[in-house]
Amino acid sequence: MNEQDLSLGRLFPGAFRDEAARAVSGVAFDSRKAAPGSAFVALAGARADGADFIADAVARGAVAIVSGQPRPAGLDATIAFAQVADPRRALALAAAAMHPRQPATIVAVTGTSGKSSVADFSRQIFQALGHEAASLGTIGVVRPGGATYGSLTTPDPLTLHAALDGLAGEGVTHLAMEASSHGLDQRRLDGVRLAAGAFLNLGHDHLDYHASLEDYLAAKMRLWELLPAGAPVVINRDEPYAAQAASAAQARGCALIGVGRAGETVTLLDSRREGFSQRLRLRVAGREITALLPLVGDFMAGNALVAAGLAVATGEDAVASIEAIAGLVGVPGRLERVGESRGGLVVVDYAHKPDALSAVLSTLRPYAAGRLICVFGCGGDRDRAKRPLMGAIAAAKADIAIVTDDNPRSEEPAAIRREILAASPLLREIGDRAEAIRAAVALLGPGDLLVVAGKGHETGQIMGDRTLPFSDHAVVRAAMAESR
Repeated sequence: MNEQDLSLGRLFPGAFRDEAARAVSGVAFDSRKAAPGSAFVALAGARADGADFIADAVARGAVAIVSGQPRPAGLDATIAFAQVADPRRALALAAAAMHPRQPATIVAVTGTSGKSSVADFSRQIFQALGHEAASLGTIGVVRPGGATYGSLTTPDPLTLHAALDGLAGEGVTHLAMEASSHGLDQRRLDGVRLAAGAFLNLGHDHLDYHASLEDYLAAKMRLWELLPAGAPVVINRDEPYAAQAASAAQARGCALIGVGRAGETVTLLDSRREGFSQRLRLRVAGREITALLPLVGDFMAGNALVAAGLAVATGEDAVASIEAIAGLVGVPGRLERVGESRGGLVVVDYAHKPDALSAVLSTLRPYAAGRLICVFGCGGDRDRAKRPLMGAIAAAKADIAIVTDDNPRSEEPAAIRREILAASPLLREIGDRAEAIRAAVALLGPGDLLVVAGKGHETGQIMGDRTLPFSDHAVVRAAMAESR
């Protein structure tokens, strides 16, 4: 948008009446980033209300305020003010107006586990089918050139729309992005021109934010509201909440594409392990075909089929989309083989939720000719209810399970570990994560398999208000070098 187009009327249609023609220099939702001539959007958050920072934004030069509350008493009369029903949506639509370019075809995937894999797999499939494709999510933005940056599953609207505009400017035509429940609930994806959406699964997570599992599902189902009328949605029919997701989609008039063993569009007839790959037998478009997926686990097969389904949803040939999964490369930190030590294999995975940890351990069990060893923890300032659940899962499914720290944040690390350890006397405890990994690697013998779970691709450990450099991959490799 040209500088002269940054008017309040263009950014916030219908919100400002007498001041609609007033030009602003930009938009901010953090008062500390309010610049001279900017518009400040006051958002109500869990810890603070942006309305309390209106005075600070004005002091920093903001000339217009958007809020969900009435005009504050004493606000200078020269400051334009608009009260709106949904400030978060107003912010997102303003961001879209400021950065109007977007890739022509955008798909979004929601679910508790697997979003990063599906977004990246979709990018790879679109690329294999001849498109300039990118993905956006937990591992950052992956462009055709391979560059990555960022960390939020669903970035704030200003960051998101600037990224979309930039990708379109670089020639990207197809984009696959993650849609977190937080991002959907907080309207961060509003203004994104989506062509199709997908639902993977629902598990026990984020119940520190959502009041219940039903509220958590409802937040994810808001993705369907962001799609155009009649747009297609892809659903993994093998997941427990598939029926609810399908009902919500049909209520919105969406076309359904079901994948999986119970899928109507892409039916998984059979899967057989072949080394660290699996051969899938499928029925698609009235034909029976086979595809070698170079990844392990039923959940990875499901993720790959959802990604192929998203390609089909955007008009790609169904058989060609399925055949493209043969070239998929795993996402960093998702069932990623790091190396071998004394005949034992080490895998790093991002699993930090009960369902994900259970799936990873079940998937890896057949590959452990010896013992299955697991190192894991739970993050601080997050859903406490999942801690004993994860402890019970690790104790039941691993031969040796070591509880350690995983981003304690502001909580006392030992207190977090105690809540996990309460699940089973079989669990071992080594608080220092690097020491826990070293101890686990030292246990490895022929046929053993170690999975270090929880952090995956992350390169930092959040302790208090600091993020300290930490990589599971780097610690594993150093430990393997020491064990030779």
